[in-house]
Amino acid sequence: MEKKIISTSFSFCHYEELPTEYRQLIDNAKQQTKKSYSPYSGFSVGAAVLLENGEVFSGSNQENAAYPSGLCAERTTLFYANAQRPKIPVKALAIAAFTKGAFLNEPIAPCGACRQVLLETENRFAKPIQILLYGEEGVFIIDSVKDLLPLSFTKESMA
Repeated sequence: MEKKIISTSFSFCHYEELPTEYRQLIDNAKQQTKKSYSPYSGFSVGAAVLLENGEVFSGSNQENAAYPSGLCAERTTLFYANAQRPKIPVKALAIAAFTKGAFLNEPIAPCGACRQVLLETENRFAKPIQILLYGEEGVFIIDSVKDLLPLSFTKESMA
């Protein structure tokens, strides 16, 4: 048996070091946490996408008493952006989380279902999507969804 290693690289920086368009994208995601409907978990997540044409779409998590019926901020945002601008690639996605009266110190990563949707969006346009994970102590920058979801399931998997 041969053991293989999968590694993921990402960049780390402070919010102030980011280009203006990425700071604005994070600010938008942070604002979206205020629009979250999360009465059960108290965990508010906001997301914002920057399209290649410069437009920004955003959304927040929406919970439901029947837990599987809710939707994460990342999917809410991506589905809305893709529905409104189906031919324009996503350039970047920012994610922020707020709970117990504060933004998280450490960045939060998307769940597995959101990673799969992000990967499908990235593959759909054949262009990498930069992921910006916000935390009060700094920002993780991931250059492609493939770095978040190695050994992924794609349409080629069904061939």
